[in-house]
Amino acid sequence: MTYTYRPRGVCSQVMQFEIEDNKVQDVQVLGGCNGNLKGIGALVKGMSVDEVISRLEGIQCGRKPTSCPDQMAQALKAYRAEQ
Repeated sequence: MTYTYRPRGVCSQVMQFEIEDNKVQDVQVLGGCNGNLKGIGALVKGMSVDEVISRLEGIQCGRKPTSCPDQMAQALKAYRAEQ
């Protein structure tokens, strides 16, 4: 299943997840720090939705109360709520 999320409070504009059997298969991000987000996407590939949320939720970027990793966690929480 493809799930698309529009993050808030960060540089990235759109996050798209491929999720199968409650596992993240792929992550694509438009905007933001391209190399860092590709790296994060590679690291979470194959992880369960709950594991990604657990690891990324609450990470801040500088003085911002959120970050792209935190927004990935928020996206997956929204996905989980819709299931």
